[in-house]
Amino acid sequence: MAAWEGVPGERDARCEKLTFMIQVRSAGVDDEPAWLAMREALWPDEDHSHAREVHDYFAGLLKMPLEVLLAIDDGGVAVGFAELSIRPYAEDCETDRVAYLEGWYVVPGARRQGIGRALIEAAEQWALEQKCTEFGSDALLDDEVSAAVHRALGFEETVQIRCFKKDLIATQRTRARSR
Repeated sequence: MAAWEGVPGERDARCEKLTFMIQVRSAGVDDEPAWLAMREALWPDEDHSHAREVHDYFAGLLKMPLEVLLAIDDGGVAVGFAELSIRPYAEDCETDRVAYLEGWYVVPGARRQGIGRALIEAAEQWALEQKCTEFGSDALLDDEVSAAVHRALGFEETVQIRCFKKDLIATQRTRARSR
């Protein structure tokens, strides 16, 4: 349940603050529908593989993510998630065991209320428990909001890159046809 803090009758921009009691915990099988819905909201362009990936995560069939944290509001509703992994390499990191924020999402109606921060703080604690000393993340080059939120939570921007891929099988087929 939401509650207002401040002086009654003086709800202006200086003292108005909506607060929630948020619990951050590991996702469980019963959380599958909520996590799936948030994943689809974060990555709508994907190839409809979210349901399979979420199912496979709970079946122990995925290498990544290693951990999924959910932010649960005081009404028991999942309002955000963080997907975590450990990578052997991350841009500008010095160690070969880097905790990595693979996905991070807060539902629109719950943003700007500290839920993203709570997820990151819980993720940092998880990383330390995994004996990681660095925490990496990324954002799309044109996503200024994500970049600003990362910086506000203590992330340091390191490099900007463009990633490329090439389907070798398709390339091989094309070459074979042109011969």
